[in-house]
Amino acid sequence: MTEPLVLAVDQGTSGTTCLLVTPRGDVARRAYREVQVRYPRDGWVEQDAEALWMSVLEASKELLAGGDGTPVALGITNQRETVVLFDRRTLDPVAPAIVWQCRRSASICAEHRANGEEAEVRRRTGLLLDPYFTATKIEWL
Repeated sequence: MTEPLVLAVDQGTSGTTCLLVTPRGDVARRAYREVQVRYPRDGWVEQDAEALWMSVLEASKELLAGGDGTPVALGITNQRETVVLFDRRTLDPVAPAIVWQCRRSASICAEHRANGEEAEVRRRTGLLLDPYFTATKIEWL
């Protein structure tokens, strides 16, 4: 009988790494898929959301096809504050993924600051009013 394995998925900015990990923490198998990053304007960073998903599927399928056993657990880590919005009916992405490095919502942050909202944002969220975080990215969308 094969030992239990964990499928670990790290969907990062430059690529997706999938690992099959043993209970001792040893990596039994590894698969990687590169993902493209686009810079359509100065300060903007985005990715094709469907391509991100496909990179996870392809790397996972490669590992599972190796015949090492069926994972008993799944661990996922992702790209910090990257945002993907989906259509609730079709489940398709409505726009490219706005990557955590993107500064496109800087003017929205400036508007909130000018309206005196920065302290309230910090009080409610514990976060700075900065384009790095997701709220103003979603507002931009």
